[in-house]
Amino acid sequence: MTAPLRIGIAGATGVVGSTMLAILEERDFPVGELRLFASARSVGHSVATRWGDVFVEDLEIADPSGLDIALYSAGADRSKSHVPRFVEAGAVVVDNSSAFRLDAAVPLVVAGVNDAAVAEHSGVIANPNCTTMILMMAIGPLHARAKLQRLVATSYQAVSGSGRAGVEILSHELKVLSKDEDSLVRGGWSDPAGNLYSRPIGYNVLAHAGSFTERGYTDEEWKLVNETRKILEVPDILVEPTCVRVPVMAGHSVAATMFFQDPLSKDQALEALSATSGIQLWDDVRVPTPLDSAGIDDVLVGRVRDTLGEPGGINLWVVGDNLRKGAALNAVQIAELFL
Repeated sequence: MTAPLRIGIAGATGVVGSTMLAILEERDFPVGELRLFASARSVGHSVATRWGDVFVEDLEIADPSGLDIALYSAGADRSKSHVPRFVEAGAVVVDNSSAFRLDAAVPLVVAGVNDAAVAEHSGVIANPNCTTMILMMAIGPLHARAKLQRLVATSYQAVSGSGRAGVEILSHELKVLSKDEDSLVRGGWSDPAGNLYSRPIGYNVLAHAGSFTERGYTDEEWKLVNETRKILEVPDILVEPTCVRVPVMAGHSVAATMFFQDPLSKDQALEALSATSGIQLWDDVRVPTPLDSAGIDDVLVGRVRDTLGEPGGINLWVVGDNLRKGAALNAVQIAELFL
């Protein structure tokens, strides 16, 4: 039997942090002591858990001594400020932010794809971006078989990727815009006055997820490029990304076209995918959707096809709950590797 561990969750009252807590409970993680950390506005709140009521501590000033593992979902700035302090106190930190993902000294791990990388940690292990994570579940077994060389990926990302604010703004805009449905068809709709995204997200699609950076690409698109290369340990993979925000509450989807060092047929791809834990292969007329993925741990893969214009490649569609495998579940699975 595994000895109980002392576990901390930073950002515990946020949407990912609260999902981390729920997953620890669901998976019977051997928690001997649980500590919850958040910003000052949540300090002192009591959270009911299966290990008893736990009061939220102030991340800024809390002493992390005694923790074995800390699951972090507190944002990149707070991670940069506080993760070193937790590591110095003896904790292994699994960080869900972008703070350390591209640090050469920090392993970037998708549980079930590159588990062995965990052994290379020096106190910090990084969770990939949620879109990369979900896509890697489908690419990982195909790469292991035929070696990925080129990838064209278009993501369709849920608003919960922006946290509670994204869910709230979509709910607000749908209510406002639905008051005049005719204007959505014929034009003349009134701006619902949301300020989270560059354009309204209600009843709309935005080819703009993240912040624009160099060469006209967003940071979400660059994450897809750089994190794919690091996870698969192939720095010259050619990646063409487009990240799109869609009016979906939870569940990121990706349409991917892949070409490999060795030609791969549809039947070979289906064989590799069907043998992979954590994937549900929908190889029939059903098309997996974000609604199908909500609240489940598995990633759903469908529409697996041979490429048309250039033979030897694979097209597929992959969907996953961005709050679970895309973030919280993977963090807990990494912690489970230490068991």
